[in-house]
Amino acid sequence: MEEEEVPVSPEHVRPSWDEYFMEVANAISKRATCNRGRSGCVIARDRTLLVTGYVGSPAGFPHCDDVGHQIKQVRHEDGSITEHCVRTVHAEQNAICQAARLGVSLQGATLYCRMTPCRVCAMLLINCGIVRVVCERRYHAGAESEEMFRTAGISLEYLFDEVQPYE
Repeated sequence: MEEEEVPVSPEHVRPSWDEYFMEVANAISKRATCNRGRSGCVIARDRTLLVTGYVGSPAGFPHCDDVGHQIKQVRHEDGSITEHCVRTVHAEQNAICQAARLGVSLQGATLYCRMTPCRVCAMLLINCGIVRVVCERRYHAGAESEEMFRTAGISLEYLFDEVQPYE
């Protein structure tokens, strides 16, 4: 029996590695349990997915989607006040925890996420040895993180040069 050649679809465009891992991060974000910022992330090295994380409460604790948000106000140096939900662990933090549980080194890896990591996540990523961060969009309060990444020599890239809409 002869094998039949099947033509390749001319419409198919294979995603770049950055596009691929960002698509995975967006799929992971669908598991998030805080509707203020359904975020997910992927950490990869050498074109291999190492760990994932999404926004969610610590194991065994109630989720924002079930019981509401736990909002804290933060007063900034310029006098402005922002509100943050502190019930959940950030996607980046959960990915780092997953790596720790599994014994996976993040040295030399790239993190893919929806928006600029917050200041605390930026510090953790620096200390984990992450060398590159790829964000879909900017976080409205991400300037401090951007400066920290510059100082640490971590490459920070955005797929879209716009601020992520955020409640």
